Amino acid sequence: MSNSLNVCLFPQTIVWGDRQHNLDTLESMMLRMHPATDLLILPETFSTGCPYGDKEEVRPLAERNSGPTVERLKSLAARHGVAIAGSFLADTGGLLANRAFFIEPSGDEVFADKKHLFTMAGEDKILSAGNRRLKVRFRGWEIAMVVCYDLRFPVWCRNTDNDYDLLIAVANWPVARVNAWKKLLMARAIENEAYVCGVDCKGSDPKGFEYDGASMAIDFKGDDISVADPEGNDLIYATLSLDKLHRFRTKFPAYLDADPFTLI
Repeated sequence: MSNSLNVCLFPQTIVWGDRQHNLDTLESMMLRMHPATDLLILPETFSTGCPYGDKEEVRPLAERNSGPTVERLKSLAARHGVAIAGSFLADTGGLLANRAFFIEPSGDEVFADKKHLFTMAGEDKILSAGNRRLKVRFRGWEIAMVVCYDLRFPVWCRNTDNDYDLLIAVANWPVARVNAWKKLLMARAIENEAYVCGVDCKGSDPKGFEYDGASMAIDFKGDDISVADPEGNDLIYATLSLDKLHRFRTKFPAYLDADPFTLI
């Protein structure tokens, strides 16, 4: 088995509140995706956009893990032989959450809810916070995942004892703060000696915030290794190498001097 992982980042233009349109957009795009892709990464809440309004206004956008978004994702993952990662608005027993997902071609699925809710937009009034970070092993890679605002918190993103090789960050991160998004992605890669893939959305939300799709694949040194789609599609590619990562960690094992800590 190759120790390389071919990733495709899709900075999707989200139509807020229109699940069918957004799922159709994804399906159409995947027909143009490079066939060697191992992992496709979508923006945060790619099928609806982030919620606005009170809890009852948002509830119709949320769905169970067995709902139309996840079922469509499973079908697309199987059809194209790729894993798909992102997040969606979930409803579990009446509680709403921003739920990260990692769905494999086999249909295996892993979920974890966003930990840090964006209080400045009232997200904490609508959603319930998660208490664990998504973690999965895929094709020999240890992969962790965080959602948007989570990226600002280095302890939550901490790569203790090289627990992960790749950190995925998915977001609806507006242009007004996009400079911070880019710098935080690079910082998380450098401090954790790991690859980081960050995928933002495009479009505008009901409050008038604009999103430019700033998305990057960053290596363990903090360098942007993204490659634009040569066919002009709105896709970004990168090939990640476990060999290169392990050699760097052996040569510069800063993780051995990391401070111990415990999350309460």
